[in-house]
Amino acid sequence: MFNIRHLVITGLIALLFQLPIIAGQAGAAEITTKVADGIYAYSPGDGYISMFVVTSDGVVAVEPVNTKHAEGMLKAIKAITDKPVRYLLHTHNHWDHSGGGKVFRNVGAKILAHEEAYAWMKANPHRDMVLPDEAWNGKRKDIKLGDTTIEMHYIGMSHGLGMTVIRVLPQKVVYIADVVTPKRVLFTIVPDFNIKEMVRALTDIEKMEFSRAIFSHTQADSVIGSKADVIEAREFIQDLQRAIVAEFKKGTNFGKIPQVVKLPKYKAWAMYKEWLPMNTWRVMLDMYMGPFPWRPARNFEK
Repeated sequence: MFNIRHLVITGLIALLFQLPIIAGQAGAAEITTKVADGIYAYSPGDGYISMFVVTSDGVVAVEPVNTKHAEGMLKAIKAITDKPVRYLLHTHNHWDHSGGGKVFRNVGAKILAHEEAYAWMKANPHRDMVLPDEAWNGKRKDIKLGDTTIEMHYIGMSHGLGMTVIRVLPQKVVYIADVVTPKRVLFTIVPDFNIKEMVRALTDIEKMEFSRAIFSHTQADSVIGSKADVIEAREFIQDLQRAIVAEFKKGTNFGKIPQVVKLPKYKAWAMYKEWLPMNTWRVMLDMYMGPFPWRPARNFEK
């Protein structure tokens, strides 16, 4: 029906040659951006954006990425405040986001991850990743430091394991990793994403009250995003699903659908030409075979 080996190789080649523009940040200067009172986005030009929150009782860092990135973020924190880093929070399990924790452990921070991410990290060690100090469970955990509340919202099956959206109050700022990348189509072959659950998760995020957003990757002109970016991410998936269904109804040969599906509404988005066919393959297979990856619902997901 189709050559899956060719699909995977094509995706990997595209990734290798397009890494500098995946997030629209590589090659850029190291920047710390004030997003709201006490909330900062750290973007060192490596394609990843982290967040840190300065409160009256210490600092909370989010998303260490790797040792180099974490060292840069710690330096950026120290340039703004002499308050201690109390916590380091992981959003999910993947190695490319969860390295560098030792940098913050060395300065006394307590490292937290959702239990799903923790279990995966324990089973899949990496030389640049340390096991978190605490595995929290359930759908939500809050940390209160001074007058600031850090809410950790587990959003269930979507991307990776333990995927957590972080909301800071009273500023109403959220940090969202991987499930939304403004102004860019889905990542290559859309690895470790459950498409059906992605739409559900994005819909749930839309229902959250927030005024500004920081995303781990972006192709937008600013690191400060909004709910509109979440809505656009959901609409892209649904528009792609509708386009695929239209080709199914026409009787288009299965293997040719990725070549004929076009979404002009998104043609200005990053990697549209290179990755849209791979996005189509992945979403089409999910629709044809059934949602994957999948796992039984746990008590806190029901």
